Amino acid sequence: MSLYIPVYLFAIYDSYRTAVDLNKVTLLAQRENGRFNEFTIGALEINYLDKRSPWVAAVWSMGIPSVGQLYLHRIVLAVFILVSTIVIMWHSNFILALHYLILGDVSKSSSVLDAQWLMYFPSYYFFTIYDAYTNTVENNKLFNDVQKKYLEENYQPVGHLITTGDKT
Repeated sequence: MSLYIPVYLFAIYDSYRTAVDLNKVTLLAQRENGRFNEFTIGALEINYLDKRSPWVAAVWSMGIPSVGQLYLHRIVLAVFILVSTIVIMWHSNFILALHYLILGDVSKSSSVLDAQWLMYFPSYYFFTIYDAYTNTVENNKLFNDVQKKYLEENYQPVGHLITTGDKT
């Protein structure tokens, strides 16, 4: 337990530092009108940028962790999350414990359950929901930016500058 705390604190710090760096890169790309590849075909997946519903991604992740990531076309991450979920469920004996609980044998259900493995599941489960929701929101923002640039480049009359956004 005492070794987990420094790792946890470092993970929080590293996540914050990475988020700040990514925000700086994003702002720089927006100011420089950086191009973004809206459509890619790779060995593992076909990715295209489109608008998705964040709540649908979250609900899919609530049902089965990794399905929300599949909804976003993040296939490699979805496979990793699914395999990790299966490993956690297998080592915790959750399915067997649930079976005994449904049969009404609470003491056998408690004895079969490996609590150390099961303790990983709530944070992992809610992470997959959060990840699916936030990545959908960010993809939608990226879709709006790419669509705005495309429309400005291809359909804005020459010599006219039509601005969007607040008039502050």
